[in-house]
Amino acid sequence: MSRWRLRALIILIYVVIGIYVAWVYDYITPGLLKDLAEALLSVFLWFLVLLGIDLNISG
Repeated sequence: MSRWRLRALIILIYVVIGIYVAWVYDYITPGLLKDLAEALLSVFLWFLVLLGIDLNISG
């Protein structure tokens, strides 16, 4: 395995463990994920927002 692939794998494992720990200790919640999804939708689909389409995720 080349060096950059090994580094990428280590970074990926580090991030996945970090996400798991944050979820277990309630730093990441379903409400936060919903807000993040709405924000990402509005950033990538900004033209729909300008047309008056509501991108809020109900739930």
